[in-house]
Amino acid sequence: MAAAMIQILDETALENYRRAGRIASECRRWATEQIKPGATIRSVLEGIESLIQERGAQPGFPAQSSRNHVAAHYCSSPEDDQRYEEGDCVKVDIGVHVDGYIADTATTVDLSNDQRWTPLIKASSDALAAAIATVGVGVPVGEVGAAIERTICGAGFEPVRNLTGHGLARWKVHTSPQIPNYGERGGGRLQEGSVIAIEPFACTGEGYITEKGKSEVFMMVRPPRKAKALDRDVLREIEAWRGLPIARRYFTHLDRDAVEDTFTKLARQGSLMRYPPLVEREGVMVAQTEHSMVIGADGVEILTI
Repeated sequence: MAAAMIQILDETALENYRRAGRIASECRRWATEQIKPGATIRSVLEGIESLIQERGAQPGFPAQSSRNHVAAHYCSSPEDDQRYEEGDCVKVDIGVHVDGYIADTATTVDLSNDQRWTPLIKASSDALAAAIATVGVGVPVGEVGAAIERTICGAGFEPVRNLTGHGLARWKVHTSPQIPNYGERGGGRLQEGSVIAIEPFACTGEGYITEKGKSEVFMMVRPPRKAKALDRDVLREIEAWRGLPIARRYFTHLDRDAVEDTFTKLARQGSLMRYPPLVEREGVMVAQTEHSMVIGADGVEILTI
C-alpha cells in the first residue's frame, strides 16, 4: 500500500476542514429526522445538498442513502420515486467540502417498529468509538481495523471486509491510508497531519459486497481525449467539480441526451469512472457509522462529531 498522503495543515486549511465537519454534522442530524417511512429517498438527498449549499459549502460527493442489503453508493436518479419503508435499515452518507477540504460522515437509522436493527447499528457505532480510541501518530492501520473487527464480532455480527475507511485530502475524497474493518498486517501507520475517515460497516451476513445496479455516481479521473466531440456545456460542468464525485441529477438543467452522450463517451475513454451500488446478499442487513478526523501530535480532533 502506498504511503499516506501527508498534508501541511495551516490554520486556513484546518478551519475549512472544521467548517465542513460542522456542516456535515448538521446535515446528518437533519437527515435522521427526515428519514421516515413514506419519505422519498430523493427528497432527503436533495434536501441534504440544499442545506449544504445554504450553509455556503458544496457537496464533497453526492449524498447517498442505501437501504438494507445495499451497503453503499445508492444515489437517487433524477426520476427516483422510491420511498423508505417500515422495517428498513437505512444508511445515509454525506460529504461536504469548503474550498476543497472535505468532511465525510455517515449514520444508520432503524425504521422497524420493534427496533430490530438497533443492535446491529450499535455494533457499527461502538466499533467506530473503539477505532477512534486506538488512533494516534504511528499506530498501524491494522490495529485500528482489529478494534473494529473485535467490536463487531463481539456483538455477534460481521464487519464488511472489502469496504474500508480512507484518507481525505484537498479535492480528493479517497486517499491512502485505507482503514480496514478487520485486523491485518501491513498497510502502513497513521501519520501526523493526516485527515482520515473511519467507517465501520457491520452486517448480518458474511461481510463481502459486490457491485450491482445502475450507476448514479461518477467521477472524472483523467482529462478527456477528443474533447471536441463532447458537449461543451456538459463537459464544463463536470470539470467544474475538479475531480470530486458527481451525480446524474446534478445535470437536470442541461439537455438530457447531451448529458447521457457525454457521460457515455467519457466512460468509454476511461476518463469518467462509474460507481454502482455496493451490495451484500439479499436479506442481509448492513449498518454504517462514520466520522472524519485530524491526527495531530497531541491527539485526534473529530471533525464530524
